[in-house]
Amino acid sequence: MAGHSKFKNIQHRKGRQDKIRASQFSKLSREITVAAKSGTPDPDMNPRLRAAVLAARAQSMPKDNIERAINKATMGDAENYEEIRYEGYGPGGVSLIIEALTDNRNRTATNVRTAVGKNGGNLGVPGAVSHGFDRLGLITYPAKAGDADKVFEAALEAGAEDVQSTEDGHEIWTAMESLHEVSKALEPVLGAPEGAKLAWKPQTMVAVDEANALTLLKLLDALEEDDDVQTVWGNYEIPDEVMEKLG
Repeated sequence: MAGHSKFKNIQHRKGRQDKIRASQFSKLSREITVAAKSGTPDPDMNPRLRAAVLAARAQSMPKDNIERAINKATMGDAENYEEIRYEGYGPGGVSLIIEALTDNRNRTATNVRTAVGKNGGNLGVPGAVSHGFDRLGLITYPAKAGDADKVFEAALEAGAEDVQSTEDGHEIWTAMESLHEVSKALEPVLGAPEGAKLAWKPQTMVAVDEANALTLLKLLDALEEDDDVQTVWGNYEIPDEVMEKLG
């Protein structure tokens, strides 16, 4: 249970969040509504809803927005969202898993396929790349939650499988079925996490050169701006020197 993470390069970049805050809130609201609709509207009794609410709070989503998203589910006037996963390849042969929540499968498929195709990638059939990832639980904490040793000890005690700490924060990996149990055990020690959700962890990483990195980042930005796309996972690693050149 140790090591350094490049998770900031696995998921989309976080640097553009100010520009896409409205889109981010839309995605968070959608996940909250779907989570509340799939079980009880009480976050303490609904692990998925609890994780969605924690993620929304970590992004400074107003309390009224969170309550409104939950109420949409309980009042029965929420759209019927379908969970869809797309798999494919990006520039440089990197593997991508794109998760979406949509009320229009055709619209989402067209938008995702267009974004990937215009930016050096192509979609594959279901299962095309997911065999190269492990399905695990991921709990994230900011660096201020504690130093690496404190987080490591807390995670070990809570039953986590792996911890990766960097100056950007901490990622705690768990077995899929242990996610919410471990998350709850960590809260008395580290506080509420920034996020707690199921994730796709690459088994091997692919280093991306400068030319492919620029196209890849454009692809990720295009997907991130699509309201239907919830999360993008990949096995890419952009070296720090390349990121510095790209600014």
